[in-house]
Amino acid sequence: MKLSQFQFILPKDRVAKEPTRWRDEARMLVLNRKTGEIEHKIFKDIIEYFGKGDTFVLNDTKVFPARLYGKKEKTGADIMVFLLRELNREQRLWDVIVDPARKIRIGNKLYFGETGSLVAEVIDNTTSRGRTLRFLFDGPYEEFKETLFQMGETPVPHWVKDTVTPEDAVNYQTIFAAHEGAVQAPAAGLHFSRELFNRMILKDIDKTFITVHMGTGHFKKVDVEDLSKHRMDSEQMIITPESADIINKAKKSGHKICAVGVTVMRALETYVTTNKEVKPYDTTDGPASSSSRRTSMPSRMPSCPTSTPRNPPCLWRSRPLAASRM
Repeated sequence: MKLSQFQFILPKDRVAKEPTRWRDEARMLVLNRKTGEIEHKIFKDIIEYFGKGDTFVLNDTKVFPARLYGKKEKTGADIMVFLLRELNREQRLWDVIVDPARKIRIGNKLYFGETGSLVAEVIDNTTSRGRTLRFLFDGPYEEFKETLFQMGETPVPHWVKDTVTPEDAVNYQTIFAAHEGAVQAPAAGLHFSRELFNRMILKDIDKTFITVHMGTGHFKKVDVEDLSKHRMDSEQMIITPESADIINKAKKSGHKICAVGVTVMRALETYVTTNKEVKPYDTTDGPASSSSRRTSMPSRMPSCPTSTPRNPPCLWRSRPLAASRM
């Protein structure tokens, strides 16, 4: 499979810079897979296609302010640091990407904040742009984390908008975000509102949650023609026994399962058994058990096709770009 097979023209004026006033009023394209008919709808119309017992699976990861701007010691050169994941809480170690990376070497110190009050030391090179930083901070962990995140900004992709605003901290987060760890929002879930959730409850449509912490692989450009040579970054994923049970019971009962977005779709495809059941899993600990660190909230919400004789249309939402696949 070649990269050139997937190239297409995307006009910049077709990329939404800001969300609609109401989350659930983005445009939605509905494709009938049997007839090829296309309908143009509003996202909140999604409940027209689902009914009692159908189950939506959503990604409840939470985006944190991962992008920081600082300066290199001595030269004062501007540096962008993109936080990926915390490696060690006690030692204040973080896996990061730096830009420009060419002159950021082991032993260099980076200063953040208007007065350079937060300092980090480079202690390892991980990739061409990747570094391990140790933040030099005297004080309780909670105070350090608050300081770090106050200096960071919401990591809205630059191809969406150049300047991040305070409103993006809310707009670039799902209303059900619960577990911090993502550097990109699960875009398909951004359109669900509390009002839409309530309407789904009235239709007895169920929902459950899994967690996929999205990393910088979602920003990464594919720069090889042969796609088999493209290196995919790993991501932390958690499917609790409770969530797996809700999904499997709905499927066995002949109801539809809707994977909200590509992150959920990948997770379910990755941990499905030969019996066509979803397996609990936690990439931090190995296979999940009933003593897993958290549970999913079995509440009510809608669903999408996977396994039933009633095979409804396939739905995509047109704004923002990341599509909700059915």
